[in-house]
Amino acid sequence: MDFLKFLGTAGARFAVSRQIRKSGGMWLSLDDINLLIDPGPGSLVRCLSSQPKLNPVDLDGILLSHRHIDHCNDVNIMIEAMTNGGHTKKGSLFAPSDALDDDPVVLHHFRNHIESITVLKEGKKYSLGSLSFETPVQHIHGVETYGIRFLGSDITLSYIADTKYFEELSSVYTADVLVLNVVLVEPKDGINHLSIVDAEKIISRIKPKLCILTHFGMTMIRSKPWKIAEKLSEKTGVNVIAASDGKQFSLEEKNIF
Repeated sequence: MDFLKFLGTAGARFAVSRQIRKSGGMWLSLDDINLLIDPGPGSLVRCLSSQPKLNPVDLDGILLSHRHIDHCNDVNIMIEAMTNGGHTKKGSLFAPSDALDDDPVVLHHFRNHIESITVLKEGKKYSLGSLSFETPVQHIHGVETYGIRFLGSDITLSYIADTKYFEELSSVYTADVLVLNVVLVEPKDGINHLSIVDAEKIISRIKPKLCILTHFGMTMIRSKPWKIAEKLSEKTGVNVIAASDGKQFSLEEKNIF
Protein backbone atom coordinates (compact mmCIF):
# COMPACT_ATOMS: atom_id res chain seq x y z
CA MET A 1 0.00 0.00 0.00
CA ASP A 2 1.35 3.41 -1.03
CA PHE A 3 0.90 6.16 1.55
CA LEU A 4 2.36 9.30 3.09
CA LYS A 5 2.13 9.68 6.87
CA PHE A 6 2.86 12.91 8.72
CA LEU A 7 4.75 12.19 11.93
CA GLY A 8 4.59 15.90 12.68
CA THR A 9 3.45 19.15 11.11
CA ALA A 10 5.31 21.81 13.11
CA GLY A 11 7.56 24.23 11.29
CA ALA A 12 10.19 26.71 12.47
CA ARG A 13 11.71 27.16 15.90
CA PHE A 14 8.86 28.20 18.18
CA ALA A 15 6.25 25.68 17.03
CA VAL A 16 8.90 22.94 17.22
CA SER A 17 10.68 23.87 20.46
CA ARG A 18 7.36 24.28 22.27
CA GLN A 19 5.91 21.18 20.55
CA ILE A 20 2.73 23.07 19.70
CA ARG A 21 2.57 20.43 17.01
CA LYS A 22 4.80 17.38 16.62
CA SER A 23 7.93 17.44 14.46
CA GLY A 24 8.77 13.88 13.43
CA GLY A 25 8.88 14.38 9.66
CA MET A 26 7.16 12.19 7.07
CA TRP A 27 7.10 8.47 6.32
CA LEU A 28 6.68 7.72 2.61
CA SER A 29 5.78 4.26 1.34
CA LEU A 30 5.87 4.22 -2.45
CA ASP A 31 6.67 1.47 -4.97
CA ASP A 32 7.49 -0.99 -2.16
CA ILE A 33 10.06 1.38 -0.62
CA ASN A 34 9.84 2.95 2.84
CA LEU A 35 11.60 6.30 3.16
CA LEU A 36 11.74 8.58 6.19
CA ILE A 37 11.91 12.26 5.23
CA ASP A 38 13.22 15.00 7.52
CA PRO A 39 13.22 13.23 10.93
CA GLY A 40 12.96 16.17 13.30
CA PRO A 41 12.62 16.02 17.12
CA GLY A 42 10.49 13.09 18.24
CA SER A 43 10.61 11.10 15.00
CA LEU A 44 11.42 7.78 16.68
CA VAL A 45 8.72 8.25 19.31
CA ARG A 46 6.17 9.16 16.66
CA CYS A 47 7.00 6.08 14.58
CA LEU A 48 6.65 3.72 17.52
CA SER A 49 3.47 5.35 18.84
CA SER A 50 1.82 5.45 15.41
CA GLN A 51 -1.36 3.44 14.91
CA PRO A 52 -0.57 1.05 13.36
CA LYS A 53 3.06 1.22 14.50
CA LEU A 54 5.70 2.14 11.95
CA ASN A 55 8.71 -0.09 12.57
CA PRO A 56 11.99 1.71 11.78
CA VAL A 57 13.56 -1.63 10.85
CA ASP A 58 11.25 -1.59 7.82
CA LEU A 59 12.88 1.57 6.47
CA ASP A 60 14.92 1.37 3.28
CA GLY A 61 16.35 4.85 3.66
CA ILE A 62 16.35 8.28 5.28
CA LEU A 63 16.38 11.61 3.45
CA LEU A 64 17.28 15.06 4.77
CA SER A 65 16.17 18.08 2.78
CA HIS A 66 18.56 20.18 4.88
CA ARG A 67 20.47 20.34 8.15
CA HIS A 68 18.20 22.54 10.28
CA ILE A 69 17.33 20.85 13.55
CA ASP A 70 13.58 20.66 12.93
CA HIS A 71 14.42 18.47 9.92
CA CYS A 72 17.35 16.39 11.16
CA ASN A 73 17.39 16.17 14.95
CA ASP A 74 16.53 12.45 15.06
CA VAL A 75 18.58 11.30 12.07
CA ASN A 76 21.18 9.45 14.13
CA ILE A 77 18.75 7.58 16.36
CA MET A 78 16.67 6.71 13.30
CA ILE A 79 19.75 5.26 11.60
CA GLU A 80 20.33 3.24 14.78
CA ALA A 81 16.72 2.05 14.80
CA MET A 82 16.65 1.30 11.05
CA THR A 83 19.74 -0.91 11.38
CA ASN A 84 18.58 -2.83 14.47
CA GLY A 85 20.94 -1.01 16.78
CA GLY A 86 23.73 -1.16 14.22
CA HIS A 87 23.70 -4.98 14.11
CA THR A 88 22.23 -5.14 10.61
CA LYS A 89 24.06 -3.05 8.02
CA LYS A 90 21.30 -1.81 5.73
CA GLY A 91 19.59 1.20 4.25
CA SER A 92 20.63 4.40 2.50
CA LEU A 93 21.02 8.00 3.55
CA PHE A 94 20.47 10.98 1.25
CA ALA A 95 21.55 14.43 2.47
CA PRO A 96 23.10 17.72 1.31
CA SER A 97 26.87 18.03 1.64
CA ASP A 98 26.77 20.49 4.55
CA ALA A 99 24.87 17.94 6.65
CA LEU A 100 27.85 15.60 6.26
CA ASP A 101 30.96 17.77 6.05
CA ASP A 102 32.14 20.35 8.60
CA ASP A 103 30.04 20.36 11.77
CA PRO A 104 28.03 17.36 10.51
CA VAL A 105 24.56 16.54 11.78
CA VAL A 106 25.02 12.90 10.77
CA LEU A 107 27.62 11.52 13.16
CA HIS A 108 30.45 9.40 11.76
CA HIS A 109 29.73 6.55 14.15
CA PHE A 110 26.26 5.99 12.69
CA ARG A 111 27.42 6.25 9.09
CA ASN A 112 29.11 2.87 9.55
CA HIS A 113 25.70 1.28 10.16
CA ILE A 114 24.28 2.00 6.71
CA GLU A 115 25.03 0.62 3.26
CA SER A 116 25.27 3.86 1.30
CA ILE A 117 25.39 7.64 1.66
CA THR A 118 24.44 9.84 -1.29
CA VAL A 119 25.09 13.57 -1.38
CA LEU A 120 22.17 15.52 -2.80
CA LYS A 121 22.95 18.00 -5.58
CA GLU A 122 20.94 20.31 -7.79
CA GLY A 123 19.48 18.74 -10.91
CA LYS A 124 20.39 15.14 -10.05
CA LYS A 125 18.37 11.91 -10.16
CA TYR A 126 18.55 9.07 -7.65
CA SER A 127 17.14 5.63 -7.01
CA LEU A 128 16.39 3.64 -3.89
CA GLY A 129 15.41 0.16 -4.94
CA SER A 130 12.37 0.52 -7.21
CA LEU A 131 11.80 4.19 -6.33
CA SER A 132 13.27 7.02 -8.40
CA PHE A 133 13.42 10.67 -7.38
CA GLU A 134 15.17 13.92 -8.21
CA THR A 135 16.31 17.21 -6.68
CA PRO A 136 15.40 19.71 -9.41
CA VAL A 137 16.75 22.94 -7.91
CA GLN A 138 18.57 24.24 -4.85
CA HIS A 139 16.28 26.27 -2.62
CA ILE A 140 16.81 29.74 -1.21
CA HIS A 141 17.27 29.04 2.48
CA GLY A 142 19.87 29.59 5.17
CA VAL A 143 21.65 26.30 4.44
CA GLU A 144 21.93 23.96 1.46
CA THR A 145 18.36 22.80 0.89
CA TYR A 146 16.57 20.66 -1.70
CA GLY A 147 13.01 19.65 -2.36
CA ILE A 148 12.28 16.25 -3.84
CA ARG A 149 10.24 15.09 -6.82
CA PHE A 150 9.36 11.41 -6.51
CA LEU A 151 8.74 9.55 -9.76
CA GLY A 152 6.46 6.71 -8.72
CA SER A 153 5.30 4.03 -11.11
CA ASP A 154 1.70 5.30 -10.94
CA ILE A 155 1.97 8.82 -9.51
CA THR A 156 4.41 11.67 -9.04
CA LEU A 157 4.80 13.41 -5.69
CA SER A 158 6.68 16.65 -5.07
CA TYR A 159 7.86 17.86 -1.69
CA ILE A 160 8.72 21.56 -1.67
CA ALA A 161 10.84 21.92 1.45
CA ASP A 162 11.77 25.17 3.20
CA THR A 163 12.58 28.01 0.83
CA LYS A 164 12.00 31.61 -0.08
CA TYR A 165 9.59 31.86 -3.00
CA PHE A 166 11.08 32.00 -6.49
CA GLU A 167 9.43 31.55 -9.88
CA GLU A 168 11.19 28.32 -10.84
CA LEU A 169 9.45 26.38 -8.08
CA SER A 170 6.25 26.13 -10.11
CA SER A 171 7.95 24.69 -13.19
CA VAL A 172 10.23 22.07 -11.64
CA TYR A 173 7.86 20.50 -9.10
CA THR A 174 4.95 19.46 -11.32
CA ALA A 175 3.26 16.45 -9.73
CA ASP A 176 0.01 14.62 -9.03
CA VAL A 177 0.49 15.18 -5.30
CA LEU A 178 2.19 18.30 -3.98
CA VAL A 179 3.41 18.64 -0.38
CA LEU A 180 4.13 22.25 0.59
CA ASN A 181 5.97 23.53 3.66
CA VAL A 182 4.03 26.70 4.50
CA VAL A 183 5.43 28.35 7.63
CA LEU A 184 4.01 31.86 7.27
CA VAL A 185 0.62 33.48 6.79
CA GLU A 186 2.17 36.61 5.28
CA PRO A 187 5.59 36.95 3.60
CA LYS A 188 8.28 38.49 5.82
CA ASP A 189 11.45 40.17 4.61
CA GLY A 190 14.51 38.18 5.56
CA ILE A 191 12.52 35.03 6.40
CA ASN A 192 13.21 32.39 3.76
CA HIS A 193 9.98 30.43 4.12
CA LEU A 194 6.82 30.14 2.04
CA SER A 195 3.64 32.02 2.94
CA ILE A 196 0.00 31.53 2.00
CA VAL A 197 0.43 34.05 -0.83
CA ASP A 198 3.33 32.01 -2.19
CA ALA A 199 1.41 28.76 -1.79
CA GLU A 200 -1.50 30.10 -3.83
CA LYS A 201 0.82 31.00 -6.71
CA ILE A 202 2.51 27.60 -6.69
CA ILE A 203 -0.73 25.60 -6.44
CA SER A 204 -2.43 27.65 -9.16
CA ARG A 205 0.43 27.05 -11.57
CA ILE A 206 1.19 23.39 -10.84
CA LYS A 207 -2.47 22.33 -10.53
CA PRO A 208 -1.81 19.03 -8.75
CA LYS A 209 -4.60 16.53 -8.15
CA LEU A 210 -3.97 16.96 -4.43
CA CYS A 211 -1.99 19.53 -2.43
CA ILE A 212 -1.11 18.91 1.21
CA LEU A 213 0.02 21.81 3.40
CA THR A 214 2.37 21.15 6.33
CA HIS A 215 5.26 22.53 8.41
CA PHE A 216 3.25 25.27 10.08
CA GLY A 217 4.76 28.14 12.03
CA MET A 218 2.97 29.89 14.87
CA THR A 219 1.05 32.35 12.68
CA MET A 220 -0.26 29.49 10.53
CA ILE A 221 -1.30 27.45 13.56
CA ARG A 222 -3.15 30.41 15.08
CA SER A 223 -4.91 31.00 11.75
CA LYS A 224 -6.25 27.41 11.63
CA PRO A 225 -4.51 25.65 8.70
CA TRP A 226 -7.63 23.67 7.78
CA LYS A 227 -9.53 26.89 7.14
CA ILE A 228 -6.65 28.24 5.08
CA ALA A 229 -6.69 25.02 3.03
CA GLU A 230 -10.42 25.42 2.38
CA LYS A 231 -9.90 28.96 1.09
CA LEU A 232 -7.02 27.88 -1.13
CA SER A 233 -9.20 25.11 -2.57
CA GLU A 234 -11.86 27.66 -3.46
CA LYS A 235 -9.34 30.07 -5.03
CA THR A 236 -7.29 27.54 -7.00
CA GLY A 237 -9.80 24.82 -7.88
CA VAL A 238 -7.37 22.27 -6.43
CA ASN A 239 -8.11 19.86 -3.59
CA VAL A 240 -5.98 21.44 -0.82
CA ILE A 241 -5.78 19.75 2.59
CA ALA A 242 -3.92 20.79 5.73
CA ALA A 243 -2.00 17.90 7.25
CA SER A 244 -2.35 17.13 10.94
CA ASP A 245 -0.07 15.17 13.26
CA GLY A 246 -0.42 11.46 12.54
CA LYS A 247 -2.54 11.96 9.41
CA GLN A 248 -2.01 9.34 6.71
CA PHE A 249 -2.82 9.95 3.05
CA SER A 250 -3.32 7.13 0.59
CA LEU A 251 -1.20 7.46 -2.55
CA GLU A 252 -3.06 4.74 -4.40
CA GLU A 253 -3.93 6.03 -7.85
CA LYS A 254 -7.63 5.31 -7.44
CA ASN A 255 -7.79 7.48 -4.33
CA ILE A 256 -6.13 10.52 -5.93
CA PHE A 257 -7.57 10.85 -9.41
